[in-house]
Amino acid sequence: MKRISLFAVLAGLAFGLSACGDDNSSASPVVPDDGESGAVVVDELSSSFDVSSSSEGVLPGSSANEPAYSSAGETVDSSAVSSSSAETPVVNVPAESSGSEEVSSSSMIPGDTTAKVTYSLKPFKGPLPNPHKGFTLLTEGAWNFVPEFRFGPDKNGAWNLITYGSGYQRWDKLNPAKGVYDWSELEDLLNVLQEHGLGYALRVFPYSPSYIANNETPSSKYDWTPEWVYKEGAQKDYAIFQDNGVLAQVPRWDDPIYLKAAKDFATALAAKYDGDPRLEYIDVRTFGEWGEWHVSHLDGSDMPSLKVQKELLDHYASVFKKTLLALPSDGYGEIYTYALSLGITKRDDGFIGIPGTADSLVRAYEAGLPTIAENIGSYERMLTFDNKSYMRWTPERWVHEITTAHLTYYVLEQESDCGFRIYNEHKDLADSMTHVIGYNFMVQQAELLTVTGNMETVNTLNITVKNTGIAPCFFDIYMVAEFVDGSGAVLEQLGKTVAVPKGTFKDEMVKEFSFASSVPARQTNVAVLPGVSVALSIYESEDAFKNGKNPTVRFDNDGLQANNKLLLKP
Repeated sequence: MKRISLFAVLAGLAFGLSACGDDNSSASPVVPDDGESGAVVVDELSSSFDVSSSSEGVLPGSSANEPAYSSAGETVDSSAVSSSSAETPVVNVPAESSGSEEVSSSSMIPGDTTAKVTYSLKPFKGPLPNPHKGFTLLTEGAWNFVPEFRFGPDKNGAWNLITYGSGYQRWDKLNPAKGVYDWSELEDLLNVLQEHGLGYALRVFPYSPSYIANNETPSSKYDWTPEWVYKEGAQKDYAIFQDNGVLAQVPRWDDPIYLKAAKDFATALAAKYDGDPRLEYIDVRTFGEWGEWHVSHLDGSDMPSLKVQKELLDHYASVFKKTLLALPSDGYGEIYTYALSLGITKRDDGFIGIPGTADSLVRAYEAGLPTIAENIGSYERMLTFDNKSYMRWTPERWVHEITTAHLTYYVLEQESDCGFRIYNEHKDLADSMTHVIGYNFMVQQAELLTVTGNMETVNTLNITVKNTGIAPCFFDIYMVAEFVDGSGAVLEQLGKTVAVPKGTFKDEMVKEFSFASSVPARQTNVAVLPGVSVALSIYESEDAFKNGKNPTVRFDNDGLQANNKLLLKP
């Protein structure tokens, strides 16, 4: 199991370093420019360059007897690559590789001349939120974004850490009548989140005992099972709410009419939202208090049998083919194992406070699924825990639990001020953890080889990238290299787009990529024009790149541009 050195994280913060790596001090010497024209001054390596025998023509990790360039689309082996050139607070593992080349070695013969540019690489400083991972804050309505909201984006620096919001919806509001669904309020929220560049994690509650105030409290205030379900004949129970001794109405969780209504709702929800890019994941919240698969505060209410629980998960897995599903907090034991077998991950709301929670989430990580956590209570409450029944929140424990669980998603707050307070009191630590949670791609080495022959010139960019985060990347990514001018305008693409399938770029893994293309002898080679550099990008789809959109995933390197591209600097 991977652990990030807590000392390294905290010490790095004190000196203003990124939590996921320090300066690439062992990289090759920087090649200066001429100080006048803006053209890069390169080293003339050889006038009789032969890639089949010269070590200069061999990619890092390959043998001197192996060609550095292969036919188009073949992968360059980098199993022997070490990440020593850019130390990070993680343990290295054997590297895997991927690459894209479109130039064969036959084009490079004795007599060719070769020039090399080595790029200087440093970690990015400051918060680095990236899509489909990281922190989230409560976003329960469009009102979260109005200027008057005291914890909104204009007043709360914690919004700089997040890429998605989270909150709950009421089942009875979304499904007011049999066969009738009202998505309007949810749509309003999803749209406003999208306008702010954020996704959403959805929870639909059937029940919320938080609103049981006294014996006169109307059941509609806390029982969010649609009233029409009871009119159809679903049975209800009455239980004592332990917090105040009130006798409260509770659905009978294994009632056949209740179960059919719950499954029908899941079917409608999937028909509307399965695969919707605005949604990060959906909790399966069919049973218990807050839909958390427990009735620990309700004396007189019982969870349904394991058989019924499995049938419900089967149904969700059958209708949701694209969007990630999560089993809520108290789904432990056999039902947890069963959920993992269906590709349903685990979410736990007891994070930080309950000992062992982080270790439990490791099962989902080991099953190749993203893990999800939420604090057990408000930040203020967690500071009062006595370290007996519940563990107190400390910066050290925070880092330890996050890294132990290999978190991909973390709901930072249970009340609107939690993220605000954590960020104000621990800004540097919170910023640094955006580099740690989930995936985090750092370019460790990069060099451009230009081989000039009688018939053509070949430009090849070789890069070494490490995932310095604590979890794999759980979505497909597409890497692109481009020549750009001094203003950042694209001149031409270098080589082919490289696709990296989801789940294959795991934490601690090192991969090598090559981007190569040729220029006929009579044509201008833009690589050597004054002011020309190389930009690297990561897209979530190849279509986004082809349609001229900006990339959405950012490398953890200094040189990030406003359009999210990484400008390589010699």
